[in-house]
This record gives sequence, structure tokens and C-alpha cells, in this order.
Amino acid sequence: MTDLTLYHNPRCSKSRGALELLEARGLAPTVVRYLETPLNAEQLHSLLGKLGISARQLLRTGEDEYKSLNLADENLSEAQLIAAIAAHPKLMERPILEVGNQAVIGRPPEKVLEILP
Repeated sequence: MTDLTLYHNPRCSKSRGALELLEARGLAPTVVRYLETPLNAEQLHSLLGKLGISARQLLRTGEDEYKSLNLADENLSEAQLIAAIAAHPKLMERPILEVGNQAVIGRPPEKVLEILP
């Protein structure tokens, strides 16, 4: 089977729910606690390609860092937004399941099931 990677925040109910759904199907994804092991800009760029979204779409707009870093500024480039997420991983939407060349944000958690092989 293809490797599964779950970018996970154990304090998030949606993230816990996605992990439980995978485990209930007998799947054991590699769990990346991205707050403890943040993705660098290159990894984020690759993940965004698999998600098929822009860095702006990956941002959690309700976080304090979003406001304090003025990330709502439409003049910020993709590279600047990726750099902000790399420096402040709390800004990254979660959970994210990566399966081969695909990835999906698990909101709701059941969305992770859509890309299972």
C-alpha cells in the first residue's frame, strides 16, 4: 500500500477524528506533529502542489499570528505566505493526509477517506 502521512495536531478534534477514521480502517499513517516538526518552505511548496491549493488557502485566518503578521494583505506573494507558515506552523490548516502524489485537508475528517487507495 502507498505510504500515508498525516500532518496532525493532537489538540485538534478534527485532526484526532481523521486519525481515528484511518486507524478504524486498519491503517497506520506516519503521523507528523507539524507543530513540533514544522515543514520547511520546500516541503510546504510540495504539499501545496499535492493539495492543489495556494498558500493563502492553507492559512488558518483565525489565528493571532494571521492578524499580527498582517497576512490578510493581498499584496503578499506566495513565497512570503509559505515563509510565514514555515515560521509559524500554527497557521497551517489541519489535518492533512498525504497519499502518494495527492493530499487533502481533513475538514470534515471524513475528507481523508476520499484519497485512500
